[in-house]
Amino acid sequence: MSAVEETLKTTPAQPRTRGKSTPLLNRGLDLISSVRTGIVQLVILVILSMIGMLVMQQNVQGFEAYYVSLTPAEKMVFGSLGIFDIYHSWYFNVLLLSLSLNIVLASIDRFPSAWDYIVKPKLTATRDWLLGRQDNTIIGLPSDQDAVAKITNAFQNAGFKPKTTTSETTEYGTDSEGRKDFSSIITKETTVVFGESGKWNRLGAYVVHVFLLTLFLGHFVALTTGFDANVRMTPGQITSEIQIEQFELDKKLQYNAQLPFSMECTDIQQTLIRADGGIDVSNTLDWRTQMKVTDPEYGSFIADVSMNKPLDYRGYRFFQAQTIPFGSARKITLNVTPEKGGETLKVNVDRNGSANLPDGTAVEFAEFMPDFTFGKDGQPDTRSGEYNQPVAVLNVTPPQGERSRVFAFGSGIADNIPVGAPKAGYKWRLGEFEKSPLAHILSIKYDPFSASFIAWYIGGFGLCGALMFVFFFSHKRVWAQINKREDGTTEILLAGDANRNHLGFQDKFKRIVEAIQR
Repeated sequence: MSAVEETLKTTPAQPRTRGKSTPLLNRGLDLISSVRTGIVQLVILVILSMIGMLVMQQNVQGFEAYYVSLTPAEKMVFGSLGIFDIYHSWYFNVLLLSLSLNIVLASIDRFPSAWDYIVKPKLTATRDWLLGRQDNTIIGLPSDQDAVAKITNAFQNAGFKPKTTTSETTEYGTDSEGRKDFSSIITKETTVVFGESGKWNRLGAYVVHVFLLTLFLGHFVALTTGFDANVRMTPGQITSEIQIEQFELDKKLQYNAQLPFSMECTDIQQTLIRADGGIDVSNTLDWRTQMKVTDPEYGSFIADVSMNKPLDYRGYRFFQAQTIPFGSARKITLNVTPEKGGETLKVNVDRNGSANLPDGTAVEFAEFMPDFTFGKDGQPDTRSGEYNQPVAVLNVTPPQGERSRVFAFGSGIADNIPVGAPKAGYKWRLGEFEKSPLAHILSIKYDPFSASFIAWYIGGFGLCGALMFVFFFSHKRVWAQINKREDGTTEILLAGDANRNHLGFQDKFKRIVEAIQR
């Protein structure tokens, strides 16, 4: 038996060494912070948001009719999955939290390398590294030309800020057969001109992350701290209560809540497309509600709420939501003729307002009936909210008489019927009137921390701007390595790269090459 075989038999087998496995915590953090995980979560979030857009949500007007039109199976599935209120569902909020955590961890993990591009630009590079760039070329110049000045000028004209670095490099010589001669050391002086533009674009992704997190945070805070409510505003009404809304599928629950200030509705107005048309939505340009806000702490002020002009006050945001489409009048013009004969007077009276005739008779605008009729009890009433038989109800007080109730009809009413007979010494007829609904309903969004404003305006518009900055700009870098040849000429190794928009960078690189060659 040979000595080698004896050694193999007597020497115990060495156990195979296993590499240290990555700790479970580190593997979990790597999974959470990976770009792939973030993209998957973002895709799921987009899909859920699209579902919320395609499936009518329970806090949207008209949901009751939509819910009735669904099949029992759809009601059961959508209801159990929370699809009718998907933006308030637990899994939507958990997904927002998980995606936010992914963005934060990914940013922490990758930000140092991106920051190095800003504070530690690569001023020098080896020949092999430059030849490995996406765009590179070699240019030869005569010995009598200043290569550094020529390159610097070309970089500046192309929008790059040049920096020149000179260093000494050592390399081994070669023998007669072309092999390295380790006994022969050659020292060379190498000059590199470096230029770059748009370096801050390297941080564009992190700016996107900041605005995306702002959008998520604002949405989450608005959902958890705010609420939706509404208030009915009728001219002359004073209230400090609002009706908070809660939804349970097809049921809308409301309960009153007290405001820290009071609101007095002083006027409502509806701008119509056609003055002779109705007050429906299809014939409307705008709604306006004027109210006087009285706050014990900050005093009083007059505010207008229009379709495109909401009111923001103390965390409450008031929007125009809907109207009570029952015909009324904002202003009326009365044709008043003395009973004993004389010139007909035109009197303008605002809603809930008053006016005086030349003899001192006081006229108050008390009520408006759009479709006059007599009720079952024989009392004046209106059969509908349409302007079929409009009548203005007035309170008229002569100078030395008692107040009486007067009905001012439009055309087509006889003088001899009791309800249209002259009163207080005058014949009363309704001339023109400005159409207006009975009341407006304002929608209220309570947002104490202005989270919605932060989310949609700062986060949303900031995100759009950040994405434009990321995709429409790029970080472009160029290097020019200058070496002296043995024949006395100058060799320029020109190379460059860009982190995006490579076609645009290639055009700029070609212009630099042409400028140096000229």
